[in-house]
Amino acid sequence: MQIEKTNVTQQVIEYLKTNIENENWKVGKKIPSENMLTNILGVSRASIRVAIQQFIAINTLESIHGKGTFVKSNDLSAFRNSTNNITREDCQDINKVLEFRRIIETESCYLAAKNAARELIESLKKCLALMAENIGNPEEFVKADIMFHEEICRASGNHLLEKSLREVFKQTVKNHKQINEIFGYKDGMYYHRVILKAIEEKNAKLAKRLMHDHLQQAIDKISVLKE
Repeated sequence: MQIEKTNVTQQVIEYLKTNIENENWKVGKKIPSENMLTNILGVSRASIRVAIQQFIAINTLESIHGKGTFVKSNDLSAFRNSTNNITREDCQDINKVLEFRRIIETESCYLAAKNAARELIESLKKCLALMAENIGNPEEFVKADIMFHEEICRASGNHLLEKSLREVFKQTVKNHKQINEIFGYKDGMYYHRVILKAIEEKNAKLAKRLMHDHLQQAIDKISVLKE
């Protein structure tokens, strides 16, 4: 069985899970060595080791020095729960991340603007001020930028939107810095100002359109750079 060279570790994990779930590897029995798994799957030992460590962390596998790795339990419930999280591997494609954000953030912006409270407006103004103060300082600029978007999503009143966006931001901070380095500060400041103005006026349709345009512009520019 040869594994495709995309999301290699995740595919190794799936292979290990299948063998444990199907009881090809029974509780108490030794699993193939790292070298054997490397040959079977055609991947590096590093990928095998990382995958095995995840099973050890949830007490499904046990490594015994000088003897090998053994199946300690066939209970994979903790592992299944953890794999539902958004991972860094999921967020490697900047275009896909921006498409996700465009879908989530246009609607959250609409909901936030419909019933924009004074607290939201003040919070967004603080974020915008921090962005302006940190032009030339990409790390701090990006922090304020992310905070601006998170505040809007929080104000939507939908915790699922808020939670999913926060998780994506957590995994893509490096991408945000790259995007900032490519495009500079001007466009970001412009769109944040006009989005804030639309929210302050409770113009939900305009706020939604501006957020869509903001993220679509980023998608378009990334696409041009990839050509």
